[in-house]
Order: sequence, then structure tokens, then C-alpha cells
Amino acid sequence: PIADFFDALVVGEGEEVILQLADKWIKWKDYNGKDRNELLKEWAEIKGVYVPSFFKPEYNSFGIMSLIPKYPDYITVRRAVINCLDTATFPEKPIIPYGKPIHDRLRMEISRGCTRGCRFCQAGMIYRPVRERSQKTIIQKTQEALKSTGYEDLSLLSLSTGDYSDIEPLMEHLMTECERERIAVSLPSLRAGTLTPDLMKLIKKVRKTGFTIAPEAGSQRLRNVINKNISENEIIETVQNAFKLGWKVIKLYFMIGLPTETDEDHLAIIELVKKIRHTREKKGKAPHINVSITTFVPKPHTPFQWESQIPPEKAKRIIGQMKESLKLPGVRVKWQNPDVSIIEGLWARGDRRLSSLLLNAYQKGCRFDGWSDQFNCSAWNEACLDEGIDIHFFTARKRSFDEKLPWDNIDSGISKKYLVEEYQKGMGEKITRDCRIDECNQCGVCDFKNILPDIYDGKKNEYMDSVKTPPPPTQTNPVKLTIKYSKTGRARFFGHLEMVNIIIRALKRLKIPVKYSQGFHPKPKISFQDPLPIGMESEVEYMFLNITEPVDRNRMVTGLNKNLPEGLFVHDCSIYSKEKKSSETETLRYRVTSNENIFKKNEVERFQRSETEIITKTDKKGRKKEIDLKRHVSEIKVTDPQCIEIKMNTLQGKKIRPREAIGTIFNLTENEIKPVRIVKLDGLVKSPN
Repeated sequence: PIADFFDALVVGEGEEVILQLADKWIKWKDYNGKDRNELLKEWAEIKGVYVPSFFKPEYNSFGIMSLIPKYPDYITVRRAVINCLDTATFPEKPIIPYGKPIHDRLRMEISRGCTRGCRFCQAGMIYRPVRERSQKTIIQKTQEALKSTGYEDLSLLSLSTGDYSDIEPLMEHLMTECERERIAVSLPSLRAGTLTPDLMKLIKKVRKTGFTIAPEAGSQRLRNVINKNISENEIIETVQNAFKLGWKVIKLYFMIGLPTETDEDHLAIIELVKKIRHTREKKGKAPHINVSITTFVPKPHTPFQWESQIPPEKAKRIIGQMKESLKLPGVRVKWQNPDVSIIEGLWARGDRRLSSLLLNAYQKGCRFDGWSDQFNCSAWNEACLDEGIDIHFFTARKRSFDEKLPWDNIDSGISKKYLVEEYQKGMGEKITRDCRIDECNQCGVCDFKNILPDIYDGKKNEYMDSVKTPPPPTQTNPVKLTIKYSKTGRARFFGHLEMVNIIIRALKRLKIPVKYSQGFHPKPKISFQDPLPIGMESEVEYMFLNITEPVDRNRMVTGLNKNLPEGLFVHDCSIYSKEKKSSETETLRYRVTSNENIFKKNEVERFQRSETEIITKTDKKGRKKEIDLKRHVSEIKVTDPQCIEIKMNTLQGKKIRPREAIGTIFNLTENEIKPVRIVKLDGLVKSPN
């Protein structure tokens, strides 16, 4: 569908291919005599590189596309595969964003590929075979990356993390290290049956991360159809163990519209949720169950790539019935908009005609469609009409095994024979065993020379026996510190929580022994005096830090400044001494500058002559309160039309922000007050709460 937008694409795993692409491009660029097509030809020689322009699309009378190769030796593109994950490149010093991204944690890929063989799952097919990183490599690279980043969370990634060989010994060692450093470890992709009570106990040592199970279907019959080899007993037993170990929120994922699905299968989802809901122990607070429902989308390179997708109207009806039936205490139902699912289905199995559709939809404002508040279904439908695209042709129509598919020139490694056999077994409700623990299923991926399963079993992991367990953390002589710092320049655009996160990670990188709170979600014992509003600068700020043992404070100051971004600067670190209780009135001094001549002396004189200057503020509950600005402004001086200095009082803990005061005194509009630059010039050390 996106072929018209790209000169070349990498099919498969890119760690090695991307370097080969770069090498050929550099050589081509240095030799002016070569034309663009020559570079594409050289790229096409690399395994895994797809050059769309080397295939010409043709359509028959039914609108079915075939791709005609331009060159006889470039008929299919075979997926690139990394033979050994253990030696593959891993970013040991990843770039850490100052803002909070979606996946704000260290991600360690412990294995690649899956042998479970779920017939709806594209990733499970196209990432074969299974290759595992050794425990030695995982531990060493994790330690290095955590040291260089200061992350508080570690996520062990794979398509089925619980299937990793000897996952419990690996987790035991990682948790010993991470418990000491207060780093939470999560396993985001676990199957019921692989999540044992011992594994759960290890996960919850630092804090309980999310707990998710994906039964996909409610009935065992339908789970056999899709080859989801877990039983209802395994699902319920896993949830029971989680409840017993203290988890209070369970997420369940289901799909509707699966092949051969009936109304009985919908009822089975409802019944399974009800059974899970009643597995909790009678004592204690009732747990929460979040049920997520999505519409099945047939994907290329899977046994169900020939199947039809149910229309949005039917999906909405099914979801509506489930929502009504699951209106139960402690149960929350979420779902993906079926209109979004049908567009996903269009792109999953569309052909090159969709390139112009994408451009048309973009011009109509379609972007960020994965966000429900941004998705514009009518615009997509209009774009489809403009381009003559029949959505149902690509989504609702069932294909025959003989039909040419738009992705037939892409060789994922899985043979068509295997996919057809798996489809037929699914229709017969027959399961396929996991080749990791059973015999080879002859899917076609492995050549058993260069490409084959790479499993690190217990015999290969003598390294674990030699690893010394670090001693438990001790609190020899707890210390509380007062740290003086400034926040200036571009750092003024950090929100307070962003700044706190930046400082905590800098402390972790420096191995400062920060003290943590107790309880369900331990937090570092650090507090800040009067958090600044975003956009305001300060030359003097204070934070208070509890550490478990004394440190060299001068080295700590130097180390922090090396690890903090421009604009955040630590000036001093001293042993905290409790200050006397501050007076009811505190005064702070600010400098305010503007690029425009907005500060007029006559406005200051008017303000000074007035007995009162009442402003109205609205609190979080919507209540309005009148405040006399004269009591809060003790002094104001215009140094020039673009700069003032103002002293402001905090009365009994209540304060007015300088921006509010300036806007009122000088009668400024919102657009005039927004660009002004405010710098807090001094501050008082107050005891932390």
C-alpha cells in the first residue's frame, strides 16, 4: 500500500541490512557517474531489500492485482534474518528524552520469534525462528544500560516472554540486582500457564507492574480454531495466583469476528469474565477486571490471510451486547472503534491503489488516526469514494487459495503450503503443537544450517552459577541533604514532574544511595520547595534529598552538573538543618522582561495610589474568591519600558503568581503577557513538609 512513497524498504530484521544499505549508498554518492537506478539495483542485491519500482502492478477484470517483475533475477524478496540474537547490536547507551515518552523504560529484547503458532498472529509467523539471548548477555547489557540511563523500569521483551528458557533463574538474578536499585521489572507478554506463582513473587518484589492475559476467545472450541493453546483452567488458575499475591487489576484481551465464530462464542467470553471475577478470595477489596475487545483483522503471511473481516455494523452490535452483559461491579469494558478496525483491515490487505488513497485522506485532514478523538471516519469514506476504492473488496471478501495476493512477492520464509494446512486445521478445530517442545512443524523458515532455532537451555547457562549475588542494601547512617540549584534558559520549559524525573535519573546514574519510601509503590525521598510554573526561571531553588549513607558532596555536585541538561545547575549541597518556622509573610523578588515596551510608569503610579486592587480567582472546585493584590505586591519598579523588578508577598501560605499581578497592574492582554520572561531572583530555605 505504501510502495509509491519509498525507493526501497527493508523486509525483516534490519540490524545488518541497514549497514549494507549505508555502505552502498556512500560508495554510490562518492562516484558521480552512477545514476539513481544503479543504486537501486545494488540495493536490490542485498537480502531483505525491496525496491517497489522493480515490480509493475497489473489488474485483471475482477480488480485483483499481480506484480510483474522488471528483472528476471529479482522475482521475490526474502526476509532478512539475524542468525544469532546474542551477537546482535544492542543500544547500551540509548538516548534519554527529557519529556516522558510512551515507553519510558529500558527495553531489553531477550528473545525474538515465537513458536506458539496462533493462526491470527502476524508477528508469530514473520519473526520465526525463535532465537534467545543468553542470560550472560542479557544481564551484562542490562546492567550497562541501566547504569548509563538511570531508568527506574526494566521491561523484558519478546513475543512470549514466559517461554524464554529458564526464565525464573534469569528473573531471580535480575530482581536481586533491581530490588537493590529499586528498579521494577515487567514482563509485558506473558501467557497463562507460563506465569507461575514463583515468577509472580519475583515480579512483585519492587512493585506490582501490570498483569495482562490474552485468552483472545471465550470458548475452548474457538481457541482451538485460532491455535491458542491455553485452557480455561490455566487462565483461571493464573488469575487466582495473581489475586492471592496481591494484584488488584487484571487486564483481559479478547477478539470478536474470528473465523467460525458464533453467538455461543460471544456468550463464552461473558461467562469466562464472570468466572474470573468470582475467583478472588472472599477477604479484602474486590479486584478490578479491565476487559478489552477488538475486532479481528486478517493479516498477510498468516493462515487467516484469506479470511473475511466482519463489517463494522456487526462488530458494533456484538460489542454493544457484551457491554450490557458485563455491567458488573469491578468490571470495565474497553473496545476499539470498529470503524478504526475496518480501516486497519483495508491497510492490512490493500494493494498499490491505496497510495493515492493515503495522500487524498491526508489532504482531507486524516492523521493521528489511532487516537479516537482524531479519527475521522467520514473523511476516510470520502477519500475512498474519490479514489474509487471499495473497502469491502479488501476487507469483507474471502479469498481463494489460488488468488494472487498483493504481498506474494514478499517471502516471509513461511511456505504457502504450511499456511494453507494451518488454515484447514483451524477450520477443523485441530491444534498444532509448539515446535519448541514438540517435533518440527515444517513451516519452511529453518534451513537448519544458517537459520534455525537458537535456544539457551540450562546446560548453556553455567554462567548463572558463577554470578555472585550482591549483598542486600543497608542503611548505615541516613543523611538528609539540602541542594541549592537554578533553573534558567531553556530549562524553564520543563514541567515540574519532568524536572524531577531528570534529577532522579541523574542521581541513579551517579549511584547516589537515595532513600525510598515503603509500601506498594516505593518512591525516592526527595522534595522540592514551591514548584515553579512552567516557563518561569529561577536563580535560587532548593530541594531536599534523603540518602541512606554519607557521600562526597563536592563530587555529587560536580557529577550532577555533568548529568543535568543545560539550564539546570546545582550550586551547593549541604547537610540539612531544620530552619526556624518561617513568618506568616514571605517576600520573593522577580525580574520581568519583555521584547515590547509594555511597562509604563504611570500604571505603576496608579497602582501605588490606589487603596485596593481586587482580582478574582477561581479555585479547582469552581469557587470564586476576591483577593487584594495590594497586599501581595510590596514593591514594583520600572527600570525601563521592557523591564521591571517586583517584590511579592506570600501571606499565610497563599500567593499570587507574578504573571497574574503584572497582567492586572499594566492592563495587559493575554497575548501581551504570554511572551514575558520571569526570573525569580532569590528564595528562602523552608523546611520540607
